[in-house]
Amino acid sequence: MMRPSNEAELAEFVASADGPLRIEGGGTRDIGRPVAGTKLSTANLSGISLYEPGALTVVAAAGTPLAEIEGKLAAEGQRLAFEPMDHRELLGTAGTSTIGGVVAANVSGPRRIQVGACRDSLLGVRFVDGMGRVLKNGGRVMKNVTGYDLVKLMAGSWGTLGVLTEVSLKVQAIPEAVGCVLVNGLSDVDAVAAMSAALGSPYDVTGAAHAPSGVDGHPVTMIRIEGLEASVAYRAAKITELLEKLGGEVLVERDPTKVGAGWAWVRDVALMQGQAGDVWRVSVKPSDGPEFVAKLRAKHADVSVLYDWGGGLVWIQVAEGTDVRAELFAGHATLIRGSELTRSTIPVFQPEPAPLAALSTGLRAKFDPRGILNAGLMG
Repeated sequence: MMRPSNEAELAEFVASADGPLRIEGGGTRDIGRPVAGTKLSTANLSGISLYEPGALTVVAAAGTPLAEIEGKLAAEGQRLAFEPMDHRELLGTAGTSTIGGVVAANVSGPRRIQVGACRDSLLGVRFVDGMGRVLKNGGRVMKNVTGYDLVKLMAGSWGTLGVLTEVSLKVQAIPEAVGCVLVNGLSDVDAVAAMSAALGSPYDVTGAAHAPSGVDGHPVTMIRIEGLEASVAYRAAKITELLEKLGGEVLVERDPTKVGAGWAWVRDVALMQGQAGDVWRVSVKPSDGPEFVAKLRAKHADVSVLYDWGGGLVWIQVAEGTDVRAELFAGHATLIRGSELTRSTIPVFQPEPAPLAALSTGLRAKFDPRGILNAGLMG
């Protein structure tokens, strides 16, 4: 294994590589087609080099543990807005999640419906491309972009365009209060309607999820509100009034510990942790989600489901080797958890239309002409 201690050493390792490299941060996200090659770890590229609470900006080396960054921010009453998921329990992996891995996979949680994805909080990147060149793009402001928007390209590139060495992120203040409106007993169709009504209201929802089988085995729909204490109380009451018209038992939870635990359960897909089968992450138009799920349930036994992002993100657990795309009429699906055999035989990432595939191929040829960085991981 290669474990460079600084950016220059990493660049030298990549430039002198005579075969494929398997890029790894903390080793917590074994997602994608199995990759052959020498392991190149960024774990030693660690440390927060700049944190300006007043400017809502943090700069850190790619191997910096996510927990270290979150702890540093929390001490100043701040957080990463995009609420990154912890994949370890779902995937059965160990290791330490790193900020570079989060950015490379564009990991985003329930708050994405309000603040956008990880890439929307990303201000700048430094990375080493497949030729060993050190490149940088962006900075500590949002408008510093010329040529390729590498900041956006690197988020979600899974190490196929370059090896991240440093990232700059904007952060946000932790709100004073939080509340969660819970609706019990809704069908999938009614739950999507309830979430859509809440998201379409003026009450600034920061989370909207539905579990057909919640912690107690019964359907529960969750609507999160954050902000100043008086504002949260007012908006929770208004959303309660709105949702009572749609049916179901409506409750309001204001205990921040319980609300936090509930949304961590959604964020980390706890429903499917430790359970047998493959796990898919499916993006659809919210109104299409229940029909897609119904088609799957009609053909496959033991399907588990969790809706997030107002129904626009559907987590699906099915029997091993099941390709859910056979029932997907619109949207796209990613295989998040599956055996090596399944990941080798079913495309892990949604196959791209020909024009988009040509662009992706061109980008990889530009930044990794030798094809040595996580070769084949994305199909």
